Amino acid sequence: MSDERASIYERITNQIVAAIETGAETFRMPWHHDGSVTTRPINIASGKGYRGANILVLWAAAEAAGFTSGIWGTYRQWTARGAQVRQGERGTAIIFWRLASTDDNESATDGGSVPARDRPRMFGRYTVFNRCQVDGFEDEEIPRLDEAERIRHADAFFNALRIPARFDAASAFYRPSDDRIFMPPFSAFVDPLAFYGVLYHEAGHATGAKHRLDRNLEKRFSVRAAAMEEIVAELTAAFILADLGLAFQPRPDHAAYVASWIEALQKDPRAIFAAAGQAQAAADWMHASQPDSATAHMLHQEVA
Repeated sequence: MSDERASIYERITNQIVAAIETGAETFRMPWHHDGSVTTRPINIASGKGYRGANILVLWAAAEAAGFTSGIWGTYRQWTARGAQVRQGERGTAIIFWRLASTDDNESATDGGSVPARDRPRMFGRYTVFNRCQVDGFEDEEIPRLDEAERIRHADAFFNALRIPARFDAASAFYRPSDDRIFMPPFSAFVDPLAFYGVLYHEAGHATGAKHRLDRNLEKRFSVRAAAMEEIVAELTAAFILADLGLAFQPRPDHAAYVASWIEALQKDPRAIFAAAGQAQAAADWMHASQPDSATAHMLHQEVA
């Protein structure tokens, strides 16, 4: 791996670790969001969403700067839309990916379980600016579902996954031996958003089953595999709820995970990219499991 690429991994990892540490007292991670327009970063030129670790980078940048828009673009892309990045504004570095050729042996996002021909690898680095950093751009109205519609949509989306689940347990967990999600009853949660956050976290774990994505993090992460699996499940839930227009809130048991997450990320600057890549694969599997093409627009291609 080149020194430049290693530097990019380390810088972005440090940014995400800093965001985790900032929110540690309230267990607020960079991927917790409120269901606003900033939840799913969109590219101004293509209208498509960013994927994988770039979502985390842009979430963290928006949170730190207080941006209220989820629209991003390069300097040239904003100029092409007749807008102007304000003088003195600092952009956010992201990475553009492409699928590796069959001759490539390096993978930036997985632990070796994906065939080389299917592995994404870093293609280039880009600097993007948020809508809040430019002048001369007229915002376009973003259609929104009312809260009741969002909840029904979340139920229908989960049901289409056909993951066995019980809703009468004392706590929430996924049991691999039964291939079943166990959840407390809906009435046990403080609000619907808390219920769906936990449900999709456990669904994230379930995507790793052998007959689904066959996810195995032990080869890559060894003793830190459990911590990384929790990050993958968290990111999967964050990605999916952002797509569904729902807020993703902290789980009540985050205190037990925060320290192990920070340690896992600090010991391996590429770990967050691997986790985000696995979470993106899980989110893509969930979208592909839907009965029609209504959610096909959510399967965004990576953009610059």
